[in-house]
Amino acid sequence: MSAPAATSGSQRPSPRSAKVRKTRRYPIRAGATVDIVQDGPSMAGRIARLSARLMIRPTLSVGSCLPSAPWPWGLVEFAARAIAPTPGLVRAGIELAHCTAQLVRAAGVLPADGTRRVVLYLHGGAFLTCGPYTHGRLVSMLSRFADTPVLVPNYRKIPKHSISEAVDDCYDGYRWLRRRGYQPDQIVLAGDSAGGYLALALAQRLVEYGERPAALVAMSPLLQLATRPKTTHPNSGSDAMFPPRAFDAFHGLITRAAANRGSNGHSDLVYEPLDHIQPGLPPTLIHVSGCEVLLHDAQLAAQQLATVGVPVEVKIWPGQVHVFQLAAPVIPEATSSLRQIGRYIREATG
Repeated sequence: MSAPAATSGSQRPSPRSAKVRKTRRYPIRAGATVDIVQDGPSMAGRIARLSARLMIRPTLSVGSCLPSAPWPWGLVEFAARAIAPTPGLVRAGIELAHCTAQLVRAAGVLPADGTRRVVLYLHGGAFLTCGPYTHGRLVSMLSRFADTPVLVPNYRKIPKHSISEAVDDCYDGYRWLRRRGYQPDQIVLAGDSAGGYLALALAQRLVEYGERPAALVAMSPLLQLATRPKTTHPNSGSDAMFPPRAFDAFHGLITRAAANRGSNGHSDLVYEPLDHIQPGLPPTLIHVSGCEVLLHDAQLAAQQLATVGVPVEVKIWPGQVHVFQLAAPVIPEATSSLRQIGRYIREATG
């Protein structure tokens, strides 16, 4: 694994990176390896950020006023089925205990036969929406760059189900891979946004069970459900997608979903993964935008992981939107990010 755990700040000794280390917007210490992209966002990246600022952020701001309204969240994944798949992409439907999943591999990637490596990908969508089709292009490119099949569970979502049930579904996906013949050191957990939460929570459960995946990869991860650190973060004004009130509304949906499950006879507490960081977690790679609010979660997670001796690398992409990798290959930085993540996965699994 290429991530050292005994150094701090940027690991690039060039004069340009020395200048970047003085930037106070990205204070990550405690032994994390930090790399800040030197070049500014491409024109496509700038257009994507402006578009999100003009359309997505106002929409989420209005929606945050009525978070409990019966919004048709399922339509997002349904509409994404119309997106043409990457040429040569192979999809196979999988039945898990409480949800379905897709086993995806890009053209030229060998089938999932229990050998070599595999990625368990946990998609984002605020635990509310999205699925294997909305993330189809991202997953396909990740499969190609990592040279591996990717299993994508379509886990149960709030508000009908709780987050802990989503973690259960992700665990079922992991157990399916183990029954397929994969060993823990062949399996990489990956996720974006809310999927980053699921990946870390799943990794913590697996460590308790005596199993350690090869690595954990997170893109713009949501890793802390508490809202105040994000609503007061300096990036709350520069984030192109999320107004501060969106996090309060989101947290309310999560707590109500947990309470509804409890009323059915099952205790269900809101779980904070960053309150349970421990030695033995898998080496971790985080890619995050430098101007999004979830930079806070990446910073805090990197500090805590490195403090307990977990190798952690953080790649900060200034000027990008939240989970900009979804825009690959339109945004060149998205393709570059996925290529780097693919290389990390290959190295982590030998």
